[in-house]
Amino acid sequence: MILGIGTDLANIDRIAGTLERFGDRFRNRVFTEIEQRKSERRRDVAGTYAKRWAAKEACSKALGTGLRMGIAWKDMSVRNLATGQPVMEVTGWARERLDAMTPPGHEAIIHVTLTDDHPWAQATVLIEARPIRPLA
Repeated sequence: MILGIGTDLANIDRIAGTLERFGDRFRNRVFTEIEQRKSERRRDVAGTYAKRWAAKEACSKALGTGLRMGIAWKDMSVRNLATGQPVMEVTGWARERLDAMTPPGHEAIIHVTLTDDHPWAQATVLIEARPIRPLA
């Protein structure tokens, strides 16, 4: 069952300007250490940050809250599996919201996809509830 879906489009040039203007203040307010390390290692630093920005916006929409209801930027983070597949993780109030919207007897799975084509970065987040199967 689908619990929520969100999408966001971010302008890479706008994120680049914000990084230039606010630097570490912006990075540390919005992105986890893992996200910062990943982004700073990439050739397209601003594009990598922009995709993660879009993922956080999309996740907040999928949670049905937007960024106004107590979710902190760092409560949502993107990391990558060894295969390169992005994975969205939630903590804090975002985790509480996810747990509250997940029906009893189900587990929540967050799917995320990221893409960019300069000057745009885009993310889609889909939250699925899967029944928990009892151990046989």
